[in-house]
Amino acid sequence: MYINVIGAGLAGCEAAMQIASRKINVRLFDMKPKKKTPAHQSDLFGELVCSNSLKAARIESAAGLLKEEMRHLNSFLMKCADRCRVPAGGALAVDRQIFSQLVTDSIRNNPYIEVIEEEVTQIPNDAITIIASGPLTSDPLADSIQRRFGDSLSFFDAAAPIVTAESVDMEYAFCASRYGKGDGDDYINCPMNKDEYETFYEALISAERAPLHDFDVNNPKVYEGCMPVEVMAQRGEDTLRFGPMKPVGLINPKTGHRPWAVLQLRKENEAGSMYNLVGFQTNLKFGEQKRVFSLIPALNKADFVRYGVMHRNTFICSPKLLNVDYSLKENKNIFFAGQITGVEGYMESASSGILAGINACRVLNDEETLVLPKDTMMGALAGYISDPTVEKFQPMGANLGVLPSLENRPRDKHERAAAYAERALHSLDMFITDKIRGIV
Repeated sequence: MYINVIGAGLAGCEAAMQIASRKINVRLFDMKPKKKTPAHQSDLFGELVCSNSLKAARIESAAGLLKEEMRHLNSFLMKCADRCRVPAGGALAVDRQIFSQLVTDSIRNNPYIEVIEEEVTQIPNDAITIIASGPLTSDPLADSIQRRFGDSLSFFDAAAPIVTAESVDMEYAFCASRYGKGDGDDYINCPMNKDEYETFYEALISAERAPLHDFDVNNPKVYEGCMPVEVMAQRGEDTLRFGPMKPVGLINPKTGHRPWAVLQLRKENEAGSMYNLVGFQTNLKFGEQKRVFSLIPALNKADFVRYGVMHRNTFICSPKLLNVDYSLKENKNIFFAGQITGVEGYMESASSGILAGINACRVLNDEETLVLPKDTMMGALAGYISDPTVEKFQPMGANLGVLPSLENRPRDKHERAAAYAERALHSLDMFITDKIRGIV
């Protein structure tokens, strides 16, 4: 008996090693070195194609908490990362060459893992399979996934920023739906007067944009229906006021008048802890997004849990397709892991590989799959990507906004983050003791 894993990136390698650690054979498929995506340069597994930083190291942060949870679940990649870390202030950064070499050597020397260097163009049906082919999934496999699941596959990540609900300044904002339709709190409205709008507009059209790669710009599947807000704004000063910032049908109860322009915020999750900026997909650099969008009075202190992005990113509509254990709703023998599921980031991808690997083994052994508590970062991310109430699904990285609210929420930001981390790790350790004793 064996389990297929497609892709030797971070998620695939983590999944393969989780399976092998349970003495179950793995067939790990990767198209390198015969074929590479435009983003890949190395023949090694677990290649870090962008930064060599794995984000914040301190446990009292979303990224640090995620990595600590992974350590508690015997993460193979965290062991590699800890062995080759380089000085990076408060971040965990690694020597990318040494990191990928450690990953590759461990995979190739594992007696339970057979590496098959060939491109997979169809979802295998011969065994339990984990698809971890990444955000640049090759066109033949992507086409196969699209044929199977219809419109539930995106080739372009054109996403608006997301802010925490608690950071919106309600002294300036008000809750209402346009023309009074729907529930009164469907949207948080961020009004602007003429002077505020003009200041914002000038900053927006002059802000610095992030560069696009050739494989973003030239891919024919990329730009369909996408319009960055800064590009739209350059068509004229009033374009946004007749588009995503139109004030029609909204009266500010604080003034009794219609605003000059309005940015609407829509709930990103069922708990209402996060809101996205409606119609504000953008390609501005992250620092510019913070600077420009904070000029909107209601967002003057906004905490951005995700900035807008615009690049080639193949991902499935996981809320429609996946269970919280990363298995397909229509076929429990097929799992997805990594950025193709809509988790975003190096360690977020690896963490999904841990759970997909563990749960693939449990399916093979006719055991109930594991669902981590929602107050853990790994459990919350799995819950987000499989939450059927999420509309207009876009990828999400680790952030404290996906966690359930604290009962006694500290006012201080750092104390609050520490409380989230303490609760999560206690919950995870209790879960491990109760459900999966002996795996770590």
